[in-house]
Order: sequence, then C-alpha cells, then structure tokens
Amino acid sequence: MSLRLRLTLLYTSLLGGVLLIVGGLVFVLVSQTLLGEVDTRLARAATQLISRLRVNTANQFDQRTVIGFQPLENLFFQVWDAEGQLQISRPFGLLQPLDMVGLSYGRPVYRSISSGEIHLRVLSVPLRSNRGPVGVLQVALSLDLLLVAQRTLATLLVTMFVLAVIIVGVGTWLGTGYVLAPLQVVTEAALQITRADDLSRRIPLAAQETDVEFRQLIMAFNTTLERLENLFHAQRRFLADVSHELRTPLTVIKGELGLMRLTGTVEPESVQAIEQEVDRLTRLVGDLLLMAQAEAGSLTLDRQPMALDSLVLEVYQQMQHLAKGGRSLDIAEIEPITFIGDKDRLKQVLINLVGNAIKYTPAGGEVRLGLRRVGNDIQISVSDSGPGIPEEDLPHIFERFYRGRSQNGENAPFGYGLGLAIAQRIVQSHGGWIEVQSRLGHGTTFIVHLPAETPAQDGVEPDQP
Repeated sequence: MSLRLRLTLLYTSLLGGVLLIVGGLVFVLVSQTLLGEVDTRLARAATQLISRLRVNTANQFDQRTVIGFQPLENLFFQVWDAEGQLQISRPFGLLQPLDMVGLSYGRPVYRSISSGEIHLRVLSVPLRSNRGPVGVLQVALSLDLLLVAQRTLATLLVTMFVLAVIIVGVGTWLGTGYVLAPLQVVTEAALQITRADDLSRRIPLAAQETDVEFRQLIMAFNTTLERLENLFHAQRRFLADVSHELRTPLTVIKGELGLMRLTGTVEPESVQAIEQEVDRLTRLVGDLLLMAQAEAGSLTLDRQPMALDSLVLEVYQQMQHLAKGGRSLDIAEIEPITFIGDKDRLKQVLINLVGNAIKYTPAGGEVRLGLRRVGNDIQISVSDSGPGIPEEDLPHIFERFYRGRSQNGENAPFGYGLGLAIAQRIVQSHGGWIEVQSRLGHGTTFIVHLPAETPAQDGVEPDQP
C-alpha cells in the first residue's frame, strides 16, 4: 500500500470517526430535546385534567367536569378507577389502556408505547383523594412527528457524513499527491541514476525551496550521492593503483623465476629480489586488512600504560636510517608523558607520519619531532620542510585510497593511499584525532592529539573540532 493511500485512509478514517461521534451526539441530543418537549406537554395536560377531575362519595369520577376540557392536538387521555375500570376516555372508542404497565406503577411514569403503526408517549399519574387512591390518569401524545424528525435528522447526518468523507478523501488524495510530489522526484532521479550508473547527477532543489523537510531530504540525498561518487572514484583509483602496484612485484617475481628456470641455478640476488617484492605485497595486504578491521570497528587495542616520550625517541632512532641524502631528523621538544594506549599501534602511526615526512622532504630539508602536553591535550607533532600539500588535497588526505597529486599532476610516488587513513583510525580509536597544517612551499605539520584523561573505548570515534 502506498504512502499516499495510507495517508488518505488515515485522514478519512479519523474524520469519519469524529463525524460519527458528533453525529451520534447530535442525534441523541435532538431526540432527547424533542422527547422532553413532548413530556412537558403531557405533564401540562395532566395537571389541567387533574385540576378538573372530581370524585363523589362512591369514588366515582364525574365525567361532566372534563366536558369543557379542550385537549391538545393528538392528545389521548383515560381515567381509570381504583378497581381498574375505565371511567373516562378521549377519544370515546378507546377502551384498552394506553399503557397497561403504567396502571400498576404507583407513581408518575413516562413510557413510550408502540403497537403496530401506533407510537405513543404515555404519562401515567396515580390519583389520590383524602380517602386514599382513587384511580390512574393516563395521557398520551402521538410520537409520529418525533419519529419523522428523527428519520429526517438521521438521513441528513448520514448524507453529510458520506459527503464529508468523500470530499475529505478526494481532497486528501489530491493534497497528499501534491505534497508528496518531491518524493516522486527523488524516486525517479534515483531510478534514473541507477539505470544510467551516473553518480554525478543531482536532484534539482530550486522547485522545493519552500518545503523545509523535503529540501532537507533532497540535500541529504544529494550529499549521499556526492559521497558515493567520491567513494566510487576513490575505489576506481585504488583499483588502478593497486593493479599497478601488484603488476610490478608480480612481474619481477615472474621474471626472476623465469631466469632461474633458464639458468638452472638459484642466484642470491634473485632470491633477495623475490623476497623484497613478497614483502611489498605482504605490506599491501596487511594494510588492507587493518583498514577493513578499523572500518568494521573490530580493531583491537592492547591498552597499557606507556611512556610517550620513550616511544617518540624509539621512532626517532629507527627512522634515522631513512633520513639520508642531506635530510635531517631532529627532535624539537619532548616532555615526559605517560599515556594508556596500544604502543605498537601508536608506533605505527608515528612511523607512518615520519616516513611520509622524510619521503616528501627534498635533499637538505629537515624533519622535526615534538611531544608536549597542553592542558588535557597531548600533542605529538611531525613537521617537515617539504613542498607542502595543495589546498584542494587537504580535505581528502585521510580518505581511503586517496593519493595526492604532484606538481605535474601525477599520483604521489609513495604508498597506496592507506597510511594516513589507517593512522587516523588508530588515533580515533584512542579517543584522539590528527590535525594537519600545510602551505605550498612552506612544509607540512601533522599533529596527533590524544586525550590526557581516560581514552575512548575501541571503535568509538570522537567528534573532531
């Protein structure tokens, strides 16, 4: 069932229920009002008759006292003595009691009596004299007019109910169709995008500017399309880059194996080349697996108290052999700081950042390491004097598979575009984040921010400022 039909049925049902309740109340109220008017007329007529009735010493009613009584239109009355004998009747041919039950009630009572096509409202009033009960007076009025009014009112209410339900149903159907038209636009756009496999298309927003909710929906959908498009392009770039990276080591391995097959000897240089390429493939697969674990929230951390200053010095000593060709690796500042975290994972982050800084720093350049505490914020900085990162690349450097462009427009010559994404995930799993500051021609600085207080749990990523 469509949303449009469900809304139409819902609104129509609600209105129908309200109309039924209101109509029922109106019908009951009008009926009681009309019946009350009939009872008032009966009570007035009974009072007039009682004031005229006279009883002799034999407890017999004198008919002469009511000869001059002018009854209301359609008024019937009977006077019964204490023995149950009819004494007076108008009209004269009415011999059966107007209300047999009312004769024995012993108190005034109103009852509606129906017999065939005759419908009466009967008031039975016990008559008393100084000597005790002397009989019963019954007065009645026809209810035909009341019944006609009830039927007319019921017909009117039912007609109004049907018309109102039809009008509201049609109006709701048309109104919801107009209101939900943007959803149809979104649906058609999504189907066209699916059929055409064109993630660059967007849903037009100008026509929906007055509908805040639908505008937010369309903006969210367009944002999703943009992210999907970026992810698709990133995946395509990744496949191209990984294909290239895999082709090279596999070609080397195949060539070395072919050479050994031709010569029939195992050369140490060939074995070493194969080992290097296998190590390269192993690193690529390891990075992919680690990234998948981080994104799935299953990256486990061995949290232990650790000295961050010792970790920074350890990374500094291990990375000295990469700082060649006139590059220098120095420590700008370092403070003794204890942190609860996974030492191996944080070491991986620092090695990645320092390694990137050394690789992108030209000969004669400088890379500087720093560790300090600012309030509850622990900051590990890695600065270089390299060419810097283009402004258009800065928002994307932590994305999976993203590789920046060099000045000639080619992909950066190092890595697979996973190192910074993995580093960011590891730092986030420790409750921190990575800040990057860079200007073309003035170098780049990466700052790892870690909380000095209790870190976040595994898989929980804090909001970045």
